[in-house]
Order: sequence, then C-alpha cells, then structure tokens
Amino acid sequence: MSEGVNTARSDIRGGAGWIGFGLLILAESLRMDRYESMGATVYTMPGFVPGMIGALLMVLGAILLLRGWSRQRRGEVADAAPQPVLNARVWFTLALSLLYAAVMIGRLPFWLATGLFVAAFTAYFAPPEQAMPRKLLAAAIAGVLTALVVTVVFEQVFLVRLP
Repeated sequence: MSEGVNTARSDIRGGAGWIGFGLLILAESLRMDRYESMGATVYTMPGFVPGMIGALLMVLGAILLLRGWSRQRRGEVADAAPQPVLNARVWFTLALSLLYAAVMIGRLPFWLATGLFVAAFTAYFAPPEQAMPRKLLAAAIAGVLTALVVTVVFEQVFLVRLP
C-alpha cells in the first residue's frame, strides 16, 4: 500500500481518535474561567476559540469515521501491511511546526511567520505530479491569503494583539 492510501479500518480508527481528541479539547475549554464577573461575553471568553476548534475536530472526525464505515460496507478494505505512523510527511510537519512555534513566532512579525509556514507546508504537500512553478505559486498565494485572513480576523474580530 503506497503512502496516502487509507484503509477503511484506519479511517474508522482515525475518525474515532479525532472525535475523542476534539471532545477532550471541548471539555477542557468549557472548564476554563469565563470571566463573566468582568463583563466578558461568549465571544471574549478564553475557551471560545479552543472550544470551536474542538467542536470542528469532532465534526471532521465524524466525517472521517462515516467515510470509513461507508468504505467498509462497500468492501474497500485493503489487506496490505499498514504504513508506519511516523513517516517522512509527519516528521516534516513536526519539524516545520516546531520551527514556526519556537523560532519564527516572536522573532518575525506574526503575518510573515504565518505566511512562510503556510507556504512551506503547502509547497511540500502539493501533488508530486504538479509542476514546480505551479506548486510555488499556489504555496505563495496560500501563504499570503492565510496570513492576511488570520491577522485581520484575530486583530479586528477577536481584538487580539498578535506578536
């Protein structure tokens, strides 16, 4: 089985894992202090964004789980040996995330660090058959747009000063 090919069973397990992880995040975000005595609203509570992320992870995990069940019912269960969990793509993601969080944030403007992170991530995970100029152009566009949207949303909607 080549990298990127999933079995129905792995979709079911992965979906259940993401649902559990999202539920844990949502539960912990609900336990956070709401600062109601200080006049905080639902949108300014510290647990609001993590709670939304947890809920979204649960929804996406449910979609993955349902896809696995659907594939299993159709008989699309692969018999090939499972791929290692820590493959090159996972190591790249871990290294890039560590570089972003530990090195770039705080040393570069947030918008630049975020744009570079998204561009590098997008370029690395672009389809291998895609031409290099197209990969780089798509990665640059994704980086610029993501940096712009994230910066505007956090600073203008959530009123959070970014580093």
